[in-house]
Amino acid sequence: MTEPLHSDLNLPGGISVVIPIYNSAASLTALCAELCPVLASLGRPHEVILVNDGSRDESWKILTACTAAWPNIRGINLMRNFGQHNALLCGIRLARYSTVVTIDDDLQHPPSEIPALLAKLDEGFDAVYGSPRNLHHGLWRNCASKVTKLALQGAMGAATARQVSAFRAFRTSIRSAFAAFDGPFPCIDVLLTWGTTRFTAIEVRHDPRRIGVSNYTFKKLILHTINMTTGFTTVPLQLASLVGFGCAFFGLLVLAYVVIRFFMTGSVVPGFPFLASIIAIFSGAQLFALGIIGEYLARIHFKTMNRPCYAVSSIIERSDPT
Repeated sequence: MTEPLHSDLNLPGGISVVIPIYNSAASLTALCAELCPVLASLGRPHEVILVNDGSRDESWKILTACTAAWPNIRGINLMRNFGQHNALLCGIRLARYSTVVTIDDDLQHPPSEIPALLAKLDEGFDAVYGSPRNLHHGLWRNCASKVTKLALQGAMGAATARQVSAFRAFRTSIRSAFAAFDGPFPCIDVLLTWGTTRFTAIEVRHDPRRIGVSNYTFKKLILHTINMTTGFTTVPLQLASLVGFGCAFFGLLVLAYVVIRFFMTGSVVPGFPFLASIIAIFSGAQLFALGIIGEYLARIHFKTMNRPCYAVSSIIERSDPT
């Protein structure tokens, strides 16, 4: 069926649950079996939007079966793998109801915690994060997550950034603030700050992963951090300026030392190693600054290419919203 890539609906009182799917054939049926009864128990109109982000397994086949087995499940098939936040952005833009809930596909976020997020949202906040009480990841993954959240705090400008997770609930109306965004490296948490500052977080249960391993490796988290900091803040450029200033100041101190030594002793500082170390420091600082500038130029280049955030191949669903 053919459908616009943005939903103009914003039906009050309802819930749209957006889930990015990537190589989740083994867990997808169990996820829907847990999620749908929870949503039905809320007594509110709802839909589940499953966005297949170019999975290489049988995820799309299983997703299609889920749309036939449960009402109000919609399946979005992207043309290729674009990334988790790109898939989320696609689902958020197609959401029909006034509240959006995002959740991962690995069953580590219990659907039974969704009512707690919605209750906190009803207290007057615009976005609520489900912060895990205990993380069930390895040491390197946890370290990378902390680095990512520190970078996210700088990009969001909010203390809540240290408590962000993929388990979140927010008002659909916020998406109007980033309706025109079309860059290839979106970050949902930063985009939400374009429309509100009323964030909060509550602690929720975080279950061990039942099936498979996480698709978010240490390397991917670091790359996401780089994309986020260079795509939404000027902090790296400011850091490069500080490094350059620090090296220049150090060079002036060395020059002052050499001049003072010459007038006091009549000789200069001898030795090639000293000179080589100074050259290495300044060369490293220059390459560091050029590397950061190169990252920003690369993003400008991708922007001029008009590379899309995502491209939808097909949309399937069993029923219309009630």
